[in-house]
Amino acid sequence: MKNKINLDVIIDDDKWVENVDFDAQKVAFELKDLVFDFVKKECDHELLGLGKDLSVNVCLSNDEQVHKLNKEFRDMDKPTNVLSFANIDDDEFWDELEEDIEHNLGDIILSFETLFSEAHEKGISVYAHYCHLLVHGFLHLLGFDHQEDDDAEEMEGLEVDILDLFSIENPYTIEEE
Repeated sequence: MKNKINLDVIIDDDKWVENVDFDAQKVAFELKDLVFDFVKKECDHELLGLGKDLSVNVCLSNDEQVHKLNKEFRDMDKPTNVLSFANIDDDEFWDELEEDIEHNLGDIILSFETLFSEAHEKGISVYAHYCHLLVHGFLHLLGFDHQEDDDAEEMEGLEVDILDLFSIENPYTIEEE
């Protein structure tokens, strides 16, 4: 049974169009397909085995907006590179799976300035960092996390394997250098 995964990408800040040398929307669609297909095949993911129609929202934003969200929802008074709000963590999400409707997995919000600054500091391309953070966000929406060491190892391993399929170097090796 094949899942239909709809993606809505909103460009909330023109920097995502004016200051990058790639089409951020197009890349998001390509990565969405890659991530969901990979997780379904390699992880025997419970939700992806149900064949339900799913949707994901991605917002390409900025430090100001991400700072507000980070403060409101995580009690952190600063911007961050990516925020993921996963609906899969809510009991209500699972209760509604019987209904024949499209089920929203959640939202991913990326901040241009923080992402750009981090890429520069790490000496990697904005494109590679964007791909990594988007894969990271998609995995969060599927229920993966990195709170415990074992979970972090699993999630990072998935990120590395998926990014490799997209010809992007292991971001964790880069961070250690």
